[in-house]
Amino acid sequence: MQICRDRQAMRDWRQGRDRVALVPTMGALHDGHLSLVAHARRWLDARGGGQVVTSIFVNPTQFGPNEDLATYPRDEENDIALLRNAGCDAVFLPTVADIYRPGAQTIVEVTGLSRMLMGRLRPGHFRGVATVVTKLFNIVRPDAAAFGEKDYQQLAVIRQMVADLDVPVEILPVPTVREPDGLAMSSRNRRLSASERAAAPVLNRALDRAQQMVAEGAGLSAVRAELRRIIAAEPLAQVRSIDIRDAADLSRIALIQRPVVILLAVRFGDVLLIDQRVAHPKGVPDVS
Repeated sequence: MQICRDRQAMRDWRQGRDRVALVPTMGALHDGHLSLVAHARRWLDARGGGQVVTSIFVNPTQFGPNEDLATYPRDEENDIALLRNAGCDAVFLPTVADIYRPGAQTIVEVTGLSRMLMGRLRPGHFRGVATVVTKLFNIVRPDAAAFGEKDYQQLAVIRQMVADLDVPVEILPVPTVREPDGLAMSSRNRRLSASERAAAPVLNRALDRAQQMVAEGAGLSAVRAELRRIIAAEPLAQVRSIDIRDAADLSRIALIQRPVVILLAVRFGDVLLIDQRVAHPKGVPDVS
């Protein structure tokens, strides 16, 4: 596995290679990230083979002034070992100075999608995501890139950006990977205290129930009320937002008549966790 620590090394490695799939991460890797690597490998194998690149970069521009940039977990040695064992072909480990050169003035922003939902809670977050992903695409020049569905709004932002700017990268959505108790895997989980970690699976329980209610024909207000009731029963859970939106475009809905996505943002101590679930009314087909 090749380790590339700056833009030029990454470009030199990419030169002459036919087909590449990228897995962008911020490190502190877990099985959820490795599922992205495996998905990227399957995509390549179905097309005759190629190389998987994983980037590890804790992107400062997607963190707000009161967020957890300084304490975001970092474990480069373990990350490299996991990627090597997973059969990754190259890892891109740039520095902040290498990605953001002095005097840079250009940003990328998907204006509508970036300012709703989590974008309201974290102003500028998705602008930072879109900008760094654009830069990674320009440096690595992948044919495809894998993103987890747990960050559902992020996935929507990247898809919109790629479509709007005619970026020649196929976006590969990958289902959320969960712990045995249902908690969605996240690098932030390791920052939970023992009691917070025990409380956090309430998100999955709430989503399971909401998904069931949608399938049974429950209305929007009833589903929202049940989500709040279940989460409120856990004293360590502090709800930041509960949203139910159209699963295709994240638009507001008045009635549940099409597949919807249920989006949760809940704080446990100092750690903000997000989770999601796509739910289908009875008789309504899946979202393609």
